[in-house]
Amino acid sequence: MIQRVSIIVPFYQEQESVIPLVTDMHEALSRLVYEWELICIDDGSMDMTLSRLMDAKHQFGSHVRVLQLQRNYGQTAAMQAGIDAARGDIIVTLDGDLQNDPNDIPAMIEELFERDLDLLQGWREDRKDGYWFRRFPSLIANRLIARVTGVKLRDYGCSLKVYRASLLKQIRLFGEMHRFIPVWVASVTKPSRIGETAVSHNARQYGHSKYGLSRTFRVILDLLSVSFFLKFRARPGHFFGYIGLCCGLVGSLILGYLGVLKFFLGEDIGGRPLFFFGMSIVVASAQFITTGVLAEMLSRVFFESTNARGYHLRETEDSSVGGGWYSPNAAAENTE
Repeated sequence: MIQRVSIIVPFYQEQESVIPLVTDMHEALSRLVYEWELICIDDGSMDMTLSRLMDAKHQFGSHVRVLQLQRNYGQTAAMQAGIDAARGDIIVTLDGDLQNDPNDIPAMIEELFERDLDLLQGWREDRKDGYWFRRFPSLIANRLIARVTGVKLRDYGCSLKVYRASLLKQIRLFGEMHRFIPVWVASVTKPSRIGETAVSHNARQYGHSKYGLSRTFRVILDLLSVSFFLKFRARPGHFFGYIGLCCGLVGSLILGYLGVLKFFLGEDIGGRPLFFFGMSIVVASAQFITTGVLAEMLSRVFFESTNARGYHLRETEDSSVGGGWYSPNAAAENTE
């Protein structure tokens, strides 16, 4: 069965990188035996990024599709916009800053088939970034994510990934969850069908990184959210219920102990700090259980509602189903 490939590249303030990346993409994929499309998303750039993308579309053809977000929503939303627009059986994602090498894509697609994977994650084995401000925080984050989620990968932050579209379209990305895509994928497939392979990594040539040390704190918060959703998304009442029952048990034991002192030994317990602590724990128990019930109701509404989107897409020609495909057969005929 002939596979079609959709390559998704989000751009934000990357005007110098657009034409070189699209050119490199065509050179790298010239040996690809599948039809492919290149979906470029302008994530509300304020420079000439959109203009350069339109120039690339006119220069290379309709298989270069340009999506324009109405404002800067972030990399996760831009990537989700590309995933929604993708028509291929295989989806490839990479950054638009020229640090990912398009030459790795053909080999990664073949490796995905050979290893029978649903997701092949790139691993920047020889990363060309500063150690203390980029590589060291990523090293800590990668180990923490692997430890908490159980999905053992060495480089969650590499945007160069190859997916089976049928599986990727089953998940939705919000907030800044693009780093956790392998974890979300593991929620709908076996972790054994998620692989990793070494890829090239280039030093940034233009512009500057959009990330800094502050993202470390966001990663920790996102990791807590991911861990919660993976374990309790369909049963949040269990999460809050466990806490509520534990608090209720502790509070009941405290009040039971004080009750024995009051009614059997005649001691005064009204002014004891332990009495107020026990009452507070019992009240907290009721609140946690009530929160669990409300969370269960919201969960039911969520699963029964229609799919919501974390972005708003400006209506253009390339945001619709239309657009062409780059065919290797047509390219061969043009060169004859």
